[in-house]
Amino acid sequence: MNLHRKGRATLVLALVAVVGMAFRVSWNALRDVARAIGADSTAALLYPFVVDGLMALALIATLVLVGRDKAFALRVLAAYTIASLVLNYVHGLVPELHGGSVDWGRLADWNPANWALVLLATSLPVGSIYFGSDLVAKVLHYRSIDPAIAEESTETSVKRSTSDLEESTPVPVAAVEAPVELPAPVLVDLEKPIEPVPAGAVAAESTRPRQATGRVPDAARTPRRTRSDDELLDEARSATADWAVDALTAEGIRKAVRTSPAKARVLRETLRAERSADAPVLDEAA
Repeated sequence: MNLHRKGRATLVLALVAVVGMAFRVSWNALRDVARAIGADSTAALLYPFVVDGLMALALIATLVLVGRDKAFALRVLAAYTIASLVLNYVHGLVPELHGGSVDWGRLADWNPANWALVLLATSLPVGSIYFGSDLVAKVLHYRSIDPAIAEESTETSVKRSTSDLEESTPVPVAAVEAPVELPAPVLVDLEKPIEPVPAGAVAAESTRPRQATGRVPDAARTPRRTRSDDELLDEARSATADWAVDALTAEGIRKAVRTSPAKARVLRETLRAERSADAPVLDEAA
């Protein structure tokens, strides 16, 4: 384990050293380009950090963000990498840039190419402000999401009552399993005396976990009688006789008479209609 950690640490240090040397080479070229487009000594000194520094920021953002934000960070990284490559290439093609003897605002002999290069070099600092701020905002927003809040909101939506919904959710059909064969009955000889079992043996045997017997076959289950609508209504009337009108909810009726959510809603509307019809009507003259 220690050798593995040392190897990873060595790899990271070597990468940092290579990136630092590469930045030093690129810094020389970008500084000369910045002087050619009119930057003073301080601005020319900071110009390479604006271009190559945003590349490092975009690389870190790709390791943190996911989805569309990660794709956006990758596009920013690719765009600034290509821009830095183009300016380093121009620096190698124009020897006058090395000694600072090139004309101000002149990066190429052909005017359209010179205009495009000057536009590229001058727009990179502005782009660094915009894209850098956007990447930092995305990273901070991604970090501020609390997983506990998201989990709590998911649990709240799941705990909603299915009986009060406009449409009941269909119950998924479970796969039919093959019935498990019941063990053969044990025949006991009543004429043979039963030998007493030591207490220790019973305790030792009772500590063993019971094995699952599987699903009970439909033939072994007690058939349940299907109640008619009138019988359900009578049971609901008896169970909710002392309930207030506001307490007549589909969920409460379903639990009281043990029926389906759809029938519970029908019973709720029927009972509420009966309560409304039985309510006394005040005389208009009074």
